[in-house]
Amino acid sequence: MKRGLVLGAVGAVVTVVGVSVFAVVSDDDSGGKANAASAPPAVAEIARGDLVRSKTVDGHLDYANRRAVKSPVEGTVTQAAEPGKTVARGQVLYKRDARPVVLLYGSTPMFRDLTVGTLGPDVQQLKRNLRDLGRGRGLPVDNKYDEATQAAVKSWQKALGVLEPTGDVGKGDLVFQPGAVRVMAADAALADQIGADKPVLTLASTKPVVRAQLDKDDQALAKAGTRVEVTLPEGATAAGQVSGTVRAESGNGAEATTGIQVEITLDDGAAISEDTTGTSSVRFIQESRKGVLTVPVEAIVALREGGYGLQIVREATTTTVRVETGMSADGRIEITGDGLSEGMRVGAAKP
Repeated sequence: MKRGLVLGAVGAVVTVVGVSVFAVVSDDDSGGKANAASAPPAVAEIARGDLVRSKTVDGHLDYANRRAVKSPVEGTVTQAAEPGKTVARGQVLYKRDARPVVLLYGSTPMFRDLTVGTLGPDVQQLKRNLRDLGRGRGLPVDNKYDEATQAAVKSWQKALGVLEPTGDVGKGDLVFQPGAVRVMAADAALADQIGADKPVLTLASTKPVVRAQLDKDDQALAKAGTRVEVTLPEGATAAGQVSGTVRAESGNGAEATTGIQVEITLDDGAAISEDTTGTSSVRFIQESRKGVLTVPVEAIVALREGGYGLQIVREATTTTVRVETGMSADGRIEITGDGLSEGMRVGAAKP
């Protein structure tokens, strides 16, 4: 990337935006005078376009909001969860002691048994789900667990195949989640003993995401809203943005991964594979300029009196003009200055 312009002065190496160029232009040459004897070794053109400074790292497909589910009561797994299955309101996640453990929607966790006389927001949450499942016609959605609620629950339990439907709900019979879930892993297998000390299954939302690992020095890129471009395993590209950071997983006794793990939400309409074992590449946009004039970095010369310039080539003559430099990326640098326009030919180093 050497540039030698023979203008009666010996070139001295200087640095502009991290790239070395040769300062060989005299004071007179920077004032816009034509010079027939200073033909450059090569010629490039001023172009108008976008500059993007980015960082690309590996990523993998996943689903948002992974979380482990434990059983608040002890028992034996008689039907294990099905990894990859999507479970909606009223459907069975797994069975404990031949009793179905059912998914319902809500923000309050199942923390106690529910029976006639119980009052609270968890009761109201249960009754709202019964209504949405078409159980208990005319049942008011309030916080009272009364005989009508018990009757509606008993009818529902019969439909689920509960061996001894009582109309009461044990705290291990339901799992409340914000919405439909995807079963990511069956942490407890058939016949395993379960309880509050270890996960039964791992759930996630049904929203696909991409996870990527950044270096600990990349805090700026890990900010929510940072734009990214994801190359998916099948080769397609999709735009998205960082939605937040997540705690790195360190299974099998391994130490937690150093750095920052980020979760990326793809823009609406992006098609993503169901295969969460696939890998992708994630391009984080650090900085960008839209529609700016650029030249190859090798076209920039350092002026003897300070600052930077370009050699404008017109037929057999060249004219050195002063320019202001801006962002650089992928071997090109942003320029501004009087009289510059797209398509102008400028001196440059030999390829």
